[in-house]
Amino acid sequence: MIRHLFKMIWNKKKQNALMLVEMLVSFLVVFAVFSLLVYNYQNYRRPVGINYENVWVINYNNSDLDQSLDTVLMVREAIRREVLALPGVQSASFTSNNLPFSMSQNNNGLTHNKKFLGMVNHYTSDDFYDDVLGFPVIEGRWFTKADLSSGKFEPVLINESLKQAAFGSGSALGKTLGDPSPSDRPRRVIGVIGDIKYKGDYQAPEYAMYMRADTGSYRWLSRIMVKVSPDAGADLESKMFKLVANSLKKSNVEIEHLSEKRVSRNSLALVPMIILLIVAGFLIINVALGLFGVLWYNISRRKGEIGLRRAVGASSNAVSKQLVGEAVMLSTLALLIGSFFAVQFPLLKLFDLPADVYGYAWFYAVLFIYLLVLICAFYPGKQAAAIHPAVALHEE
Repeated sequence: MIRHLFKMIWNKKKQNALMLVEMLVSFLVVFAVFSLLVYNYQNYRRPVGINYENVWVINYNNSDLDQSLDTVLMVREAIRREVLALPGVQSASFTSNNLPFSMSQNNNGLTHNKKFLGMVNHYTSDDFYDDVLGFPVIEGRWFTKADLSSGKFEPVLINESLKQAAFGSGSALGKTLGDPSPSDRPRRVIGVIGDIKYKGDYQAPEYAMYMRADTGSYRWLSRIMVKVSPDAGADLESKMFKLVANSLKKSNVEIEHLSEKRVSRNSLALVPMIILLIVAGFLIINVALGLFGVLWYNISRRKGEIGLRRAVGASSNAVSKQLVGEAVMLSTLALLIGSFFAVQFPLLKLFDLPADVYGYAWFYAVLFIYLLVLICAFYPGKQAAAIHPAVALHEE
């Protein structure tokens, strides 16, 4: 049966070539769409890693750079105390601009034991960063004031992904991270935290390194993350704004909520996926209409052949199965060619996605194309099966 169907397709190869190309392109587009969908879904299922609810961000610009460092430190500490004194405030932390769900980032390449691990995001924060975000320290501890006198080593914390890449399954505590540089102090790991999805729910966690803010850092740290109680509202936000604005009179002060920044970052991540879905949708509709039209045209041209088969004893189901089988065989040829190109993605690491993402995407794309072909071929096949042999032969 398969051999016969293949011969039928080969005898009309010029007519079927265009449809085969359309199916091939459709498969590749659907494969790309499902790769993106599977990748985003896998990332979405991972925990965010922080308690972002009820966390506010106070943004200000450093307008006191001309003041002495002692004055800057005194002002920052006074702001922290006054913010913490507000009813409903639970904790506050000065941090760098690349806080969760922001568009800012600070990364650099890391080489460890003469092996390049990749780009690592650097986060500068104080001793209260973990209290605000509420993430657990898996191994070791968070920064304390004792780290100010750390000597010749710079204490750092790393996330679990970076720990696996640099130290494998063994403990990272007390070990030096990265190849030493003559101009910088060697970094010593004092703790490991879980992975945090800083770039939204649909982005995979990246390598992260956390460094304690030293006295000089407060000249450029321009974000305060504040953990508030669940019932905090506009009244507290207004008081907080006035407090910081009065302390930093030359600064532009703005208060944001991490939950709202998360929604904005997720919306931005969905844009390319929506665009790709729209393009794929138009292409699939065109292929479906083309396939439906070709099958319908074949029925009108092959009435004599269908009538002859019915006259010699072929059942209506056999005629219907033949037309549907030809469409399935044609799609199988397109899928075999398309699968060859799909296999190249994980082998060549074109988009640097996990191999299982491509596997799931290939399976869903194949299933989708077969369902599309069966749906488009079902009705024309039924129409062909309903042709009466006498009428068909009389028309011929």
